[in-house]
Amino acid sequence: MNNAVNASPGSRGAVEKALEVLATLAGPGGPHRLADLAQACDLPKPTVHRMLQTFAEAGYAVGAGSGHYAVGPRLLGLSAAALASTRPLRPVLAELQRRTGHTVHYAVRHGDRAVYVEKLEPEQAYQLNTRPGGEVPLHCTAVGRAILSRLPEAEVDAVLRVPLAARTAKTLTDPAALRAELATADSAGYVVDDEQFEAHVRCLGAPVLDAGGAVLGAVSVSGLTFTLQPSSFAVLGPLVAEAANRLSAVLAGTPLRAVDAR
Repeated sequence: MNNAVNASPGSRGAVEKALEVLATLAGPGGPHRLADLAQACDLPKPTVHRMLQTFAEAGYAVGAGSGHYAVGPRLLGLSAAALASTRPLRPVLAELQRRTGHTVHYAVRHGDRAVYVEKLEPEQAYQLNTRPGGEVPLHCTAVGRAILSRLPEAEVDAVLRVPLAARTAKTLTDPAALRAELATADSAGYVVDDEQFEAHVRCLGAPVLDAGGAVLGAVSVSGLTFTLQPSSFAVLGPLVAEAANRLSAVLAGTPLRAVDAR
């Protein structure tokens, strides 16, 4: 089932079901068949068909022939507006990508998950399996841990109260051990995901804060283990933390120095 909604199928209301269908419709692999949408969302085909008809009438979906449906113009417009809202962040993200040579992500929190909003990749022979709109757990990713490191204690408790899934053999699932690692990361200014979310991938992340110190999101650099070595953490970590501070300044509306784009 799509991770956009965490409730079980039986507990979802009409709005939650509709949002899940929309999220799946906008996901990779489209245009989507009605049957595939119904299966992915764990909903009856007649229910999904009625939703799609309503979405189509409102411009959020369009028929793509042979029983397939695609994203409609109004949904594309919303997506474009959302991307435009992150445009001020791109110079900082681009500079971080240039200075590190690694893939850069910016993510925001959604419940117990982080949602990628921006992704910038270097020219290389491989690409990481991530995309804007994709969701990842907070407890085992660099962006997620960066967000956790600055959340109020009660909110951290709520996230860690649920059993934590092990994504790899290195994933920390013990709340006490994770708290200890977050405390160390908070003092360093950045967090590390050393193959805890995906084997052969390392990431370094730092929190982005508002003027009052509340966490808005997180920025990270990611690379395969043979390109992002632990010996580089001491250099890359402060660069990520610096970018996070600059993103915080941008989002707070404070003056930002010109980015050297060389």
